[in-house]
Amino acid sequence: MTSALRIIGWALLALILWDLIARVVPGNALVSSPFAIMAYTRDNAALLIRATVETSINAAWGFVWGNLGAMVLGAAIMLVPRSERTLNSLALLIFCIPLIASGPILRVLFGTGTGPQITLAALAVYYTTLLTFLVGLRSVSQTWTDLMRVYGRGALATLVRIRARASLPYLFVGLQISAPAAFLGAMIGEFTGAERGLGVLTLRAMRGLDTDATWTLALISALLAMAGYALIGWVGQRLVGYRPVILLSAPTSIGSRGPLTRVAEIAFIVALGLSLWQVSMDAFDLNRFFAKRPGDVWIFLMDANNRSILLSALGETLSFAAPGYIAGLALGAALAVLLVLSPALSGAMMPVAVALRAVPIITTAPLLVLAFGRGLVGTMVVVAVMIFFPTFVACQQGLRQTPGQITDLFRSYGAGRWALLRAAQVPAMLPAFFASARMAVPAALLAVTTVEWLATGKGIGVLMAMTASTSNYNMLWSCVAVLALVAVAVYALVATLERAVLRIYASEQVT
Repeated sequence: MTSALRIIGWALLALILWDLIARVVPGNALVSSPFAIMAYTRDNAALLIRATVETSINAAWGFVWGNLGAMVLGAAIMLVPRSERTLNSLALLIFCIPLIASGPILRVLFGTGTGPQITLAALAVYYTTLLTFLVGLRSVSQTWTDLMRVYGRGALATLVRIRARASLPYLFVGLQISAPAAFLGAMIGEFTGAERGLGVLTLRAMRGLDTDATWTLALISALLAMAGYALIGWVGQRLVGYRPVILLSAPTSIGSRGPLTRVAEIAFIVALGLSLWQVSMDAFDLNRFFAKRPGDVWIFLMDANNRSILLSALGETLSFAAPGYIAGLALGAALAVLLVLSPALSGAMMPVAVALRAVPIITTAPLLVLAFGRGLVGTMVVVAVMIFFPTFVACQQGLRQTPGQITDLFRSYGAGRWALLRAAQVPAMLPAFFASARMAVPAALLAVTTVEWLATGKGIGVLMAMTASTSNYNMLWSCVAVLALVAVAVYALVATLERAVLRIYASEQVT
């Protein structure tokens, strides 16, 4: 009861402060007061309800299909372990394509309707669930798998009877984490030419500089995302009873394989990806006017003028994305360290961090750009906000993994908190930090291209928007292909840096 009253008190205080801030500069285009938001909601209740239902249905279908795909992929990896590297690489390649880049192409392929919204929601969730699901499938005791082998049971029987049950707690963690992403994917799909939904209303509000509408839609989106997160957490708690801590791990060491083997593997993955692209287009006999094949993109990029336009836009995008990416990682890690040094701040900082994570970036981006400008600072803030929370959570978990014996040893020698942090806790955090840095690469590209598309009018994001509206599909497909390659290259670069650092500070993670 006391806790509930405290929460209500903090909520009321936040509302009062919010209203005071909105009143400081009457008529400003940046902050809406709670009363203005309530008035907008009352006047447009029917429209908002229809849009909310539409987006929720699309997000729910995408959530279902994306997670089913992740589970099928995870089961296939367990049944055919030799396929793991190939399937994981393909899954990562698709995950690295920014949603804002694939949206226009899906709109062209699906036409009108809900296909792009559902597909983007599925693409937004499947990789997170796949990672946690695989951890759960592997969490089985060796004794149980040996017992199944003694009784002559095969991999399928072990998967169904043993691994599937053991994976449930981990699966629910993945489902819970991916729930807000499903709403983000559905709203981005609505950006690409849908007729209904919260994404459509958000686009109209931003173009009309309607601050009250933008704030209302941001709040509704955040509430939906948090409701999905809480609902799945509640269901998981009721069904499995506990929530395991899942640490992101360091990449598998490839040091034991020679350079020729590595090159051959990369060439095979690239060839397989290109083949799947070509075959999927040909199998459905899609019109080459809008459904470009790898050969079409290659021929297009061989033209120096086309290549110059694309690389110029890409250069602008990367120059804005890199500072935001580094700032987001630094902020996430710094906040985690700060809360370890001063646990009392956790009560004040956590709600702010969770709120920033819950609000879809496509609704906050215009407000942040209005506040910080259309240049480097505004874009950097949006990118940093997008990736700082996952980094913060991962680093917190990493700091908590410091072995108790090590902590006790430092304390027995009278070491201070700084010494413990520097010599024991930060090294323990590094694997989680680098794993988060890898996962943040696609998120950073998504954030920067979204800002370019919606607000700044620069970079490859706006180039994709222009080419989609002018039916220049060669340039559109080229942008998507180049963005995916950049994401994979940066991901690999971070993984290489990770292995180099962990060999020094946490060598057991890369053996």
